[in-house]
Amino acid sequence: MPKLFRWCRWNSATFMATLAAAVALVTGAGVALANSTTGSAQAANSASAKAVSASTTTSGIAPAISCSAVAQLDLAAAVPGVPFEITSATELAASANTLGNWAACDVKGVIAPQLHFEIKLPETGWQANYLQVGCGGLCGNTSVTSAPASTGCVPLTTGAFAVASSDEGHYQGGGLFSTDPTLRADFGYKSDHELVQAAKAVIKQYYGQPATHSYFDGCSQGGHQALTEAQRFPTDFDGIIAGAPANNFTALNTFSHAWTAQSVYLDGGPATITNADLAGLHKAVLKGCDAPADGIIADPLSCTWDPGTIQCESGRTSTPDAYCLTADQVTTLRRIYAGPTDEHGQLLYPGYQLRGSELNWAGIITPATATGASGDISFVRETLRYQIFDSPQPTLTYKDIQFTAAYYKKVMRLGEGMYDATDPDLTAFRKAGGKLILWHGLGDQHIPAVGTMAYYKAVEKITGGETATKTFARLFLLPGVAHCGGGQGPDTFDALTAITDWVTKGDAPASLTTKSVDSSGNTTTTSRPVYPFPYYAKNTTGGSATDASSYTPVKSTAEATLKLNWLGSFRSGYETVGNWMGGKWVVTKGRN
Repeated sequence: MPKLFRWCRWNSATFMATLAAAVALVTGAGVALANSTTGSAQAANSASAKAVSASTTTSGIAPAISCSAVAQLDLAAAVPGVPFEITSATELAASANTLGNWAACDVKGVIAPQLHFEIKLPETGWQANYLQVGCGGLCGNTSVTSAPASTGCVPLTTGAFAVASSDEGHYQGGGLFSTDPTLRADFGYKSDHELVQAAKAVIKQYYGQPATHSYFDGCSQGGHQALTEAQRFPTDFDGIIAGAPANNFTALNTFSHAWTAQSVYLDGGPATITNADLAGLHKAVLKGCDAPADGIIADPLSCTWDPGTIQCESGRTSTPDAYCLTADQVTTLRRIYAGPTDEHGQLLYPGYQLRGSELNWAGIITPATATGASGDISFVRETLRYQIFDSPQPTLTYKDIQFTAAYYKKVMRLGEGMYDATDPDLTAFRKAGGKLILWHGLGDQHIPAVGTMAYYKAVEKITGGETATKTFARLFLLPGVAHCGGGQGPDTFDALTAITDWVTKGDAPASLTTKSVDSSGNTTTTSRPVYPFPYYAKNTTGGSATDASSYTPVKSTAEATLKLNWLGSFRSGYETVGNWMGGKWVVTKGRN
């Protein structure tokens, strides 16, 4: 993949490698966003990065000390309450930098007790910007290249940003670290707040001046980290990009994943749906949802297609040319599309799989064979055994999850105050001047996009409605796109330029242009705009489906009127700020 090109390109091979190794939520390799005007395609960014701060020059700010001198810095007391040390600082040649063609001082260090971090400091071209990137799954390693909406994008490729990431305080990819209360808190909410303070201290020493603007970019667990920062530490970052956020972490990794697992493996038996079923099923869904010729359902929330309409008639079996479902398969699919509910019919997680996402289920919701294991089983296991109870429960599996109000209360007791980032009150972030871009693929097989829609609507309730919320936060939904990228829809776009323009110029993104590119990463094959929630792009001109200029914004009635009968609530610690009850948003300030 070239290090510098006009549009960011999501690397599906990298994502699938990460997916295979993860044991919990998985973050995809990078996608990007681009600011655009309503109803028109966006021109590609120039290969020459624009300065994002008026106080800097195009040549950048030069370091004040050498890279070797950084390794000798004693910063143990630089940030009160955040003791940290630099363990190494080495020169990184431009040709070896996977972020772009710029030489860097590659700094590594540790924040007490064992939060490992890495910071890449540009030797040339720095424009006084700082970018912190999230991680995927349950983290356990540092990767400054995991910025899903920034990697490969101008101006990141030219060294305008110092970039940092951490392992969130542990080495393990699984959940075992959560048996330690300190490491649990680092993962739950502390690590990013500590890292941004330490990184800014290092930056100030290296350049002799502080960063002018700070940004965060993450997807999946990284999206959870992003919203944690906006909710708990509203002054840490000027601009935040949160993709497919796992912000309702506890309910997602228990009830949502266990529900799909128990639905696929009915009564603990062999899988009723396998990867081999997905092509036939998806074809039936496209027909049932009246999808256009390009096979992309732009407004899947409005589709209520029932799997029972293709149940096999008595004595008939499914064939490739005439796909049909058994009674058990109909039951499985109805459950997956409905989402996890308790004995009273209330959702235990505010989301469910949208129709049109089926091709993305392979290996996650559905196994390769009827006796094989799905990814959902692993996701549930780590959280259930090590993260949500006061002591380890090493024998528990997805089969032990009970879909009742009582079990929900038991499971959520720790998670709501520790792991979850579901508080919709972002007024402090708004008052600090912060800007937030939320995005989610509508074909997400890991984290249903409905949950992000519900969170955004909750933010609107708290912050004064749709118009007031759009002054600082916007949600973009990508048709056909899977978890953090991939899938059937255009998944390449540039959020970094959009968020920096919003922060530094006040230019809110009226639309974003997504693209599909060929294997070279240089030729665009499809372009399509996405509009802020609750609008979607519809081909109203009769033009080519692969050309963004063919589309105009249309308001989604299903999105605009979305109401969830959800047992849970968006909380700040243990204080309830609102709750979806009986299809209504009820503000109930006070402790439970």
